[in-house]
Amino acid sequence: MFTGLITAVGMVREVSTTDAGRELVIAAPYEGLTDGESIACNGACLTVIRHGAGWFAVAAVVTTLERTTIGQWTVGTRLNLERALAIGDRLGGHIVQGHVDGVGEVRQVVKRGDAWLIDVAVPPAIDELLVPLGSIAVDGVSLTVNALPAPGILQLSIIDHTWRHTTFGTLAVGDRVQLEGDLLAKHLKRLAAPLLTH
Repeated sequence: MFTGLITAVGMVREVSTTDAGRELVIAAPYEGLTDGESIACNGACLTVIRHGAGWFAVAAVVTTLERTTIGQWTVGTRLNLERALAIGDRLGGHIVQGHVDGVGEVRQVVKRGDAWLIDVAVPPAIDELLVPLGSIAVDGVSLTVNALPAPGILQLSIIDHTWRHTTFGTLAVGDRVQLEGDLLAKHLKRLAAPLLTH
């Protein structure tokens, strides 16, 4: 379980294919890591399989690769990182599971006043979960839905702190981002489905 508040930006140091899947060694400033703990990497919950001073290794299996952008990560790819929530931590973002629901594509990045507006094309399964001022995790960052300017388009308003302390400052048109819909919205959609078919 995560909050969507990024605690470090890491960088992919090595990529290989092993019996464990697509294995990635990620440079990160974390201390006190343990094998088996979970770290959200651009919003995808991955398990630490090895670690050392200034780095940790994770592996992504085929089902994870099919629904994320992990297969495109190469040496030098920067990642938003968050260690799992500990009991007693502040829940400053929203409840994020680290389960990527889909991949979106950046359509526009525009500076307006003191914020950056980012439009993202999202798949229908994500679009159905969005409401203005609702929550969504984009590349692991807990964000507010600023607007829904067109069907299938999510608009985000990024503050300066988020722009500077995540990978968002380098987002460009055409970049693909990992999306996790709001947990409450997903449960409500599932529960309401039988009622909407009558």
